Amino acid sequence: MEKQLNLVAKSYDEAIDFGRKGIDLYDDLPKHITNHPDYPMFRKLRTEGVLSDSGRKEIKDYLAPNINMNFIDLGCCLNLMFNGYDKWPSVYHGVDISSKTIELLNEFATKKELPIGLLVCGSIHETPFKDDFFDIATCVGVLEYFEKDFVEKAIVEVYRIIKSCGKFVLDIPNFDSPVFRITMLIEEHLGRPDKFNMSSHEFNVMLQDYFEIEKTEKVGGMIQYFLCCKK
Repeated sequence: MEKQLNLVAKSYDEAIDFGRKGIDLYDDLPKHITNHPDYPMFRKLRTEGVLSDSGRKEIKDYLAPNINMNFIDLGCCLNLMFNGYDKWPSVYHGVDISSKTIELLNEFATKKELPIGLLVCGSIHETPFKDDFFDIATCVGVLEYFEKDFVEKAIVEVYRIIKSCGKFVLDIPNFDSPVFRITMLIEEHLGRPDKFNMSSHEFNVMLQDYFEIEKTEKVGGMIQYFLCCKK
């Protein structure tokens, strides 16, 4: 687990360094990926912004953020900057394993004078927050990097820090999707291989003691879950 966390952190730190130079690593992929028959579909969906997108209107509509809510974005990446979370009325908190991601978000929040909560560099399976602190939560584009043991620890941690009936959106890989299969090649190339090793049925069974599944939606190469805490 520690090895994988370090790989993910290193990969995203490097992506931030390149991004500050105006370089998008997705624009410089090797030929074994760009010549793959599934790549044009991936590129089309990425251009249209309909991969497993943290900024989907459906997520905001489901979570229904308001001014009295605390919101936790787990594995937050740059959602605060690019997916509209800076405009949500709820109080934003973010956790990410990449220290350079957190550094960039702090710069952004300071520059924009955003009234946010904590931005934490760390793993989503161990956070510094109090029990029952959050009203709403997201964890999008994260769990695919980890195996079952870590995923369960992350689910238990979210259950700990979210309130009874709190709303939570997450996603897992859709192994039937050619988009996910090409995404696996890309993630491997970027140094953060996907390790998710559960079927959707196994994942549903894992969830049942903690969250009620209110709906699921297939988005790009992922399955998004819309959950309600069962405390």
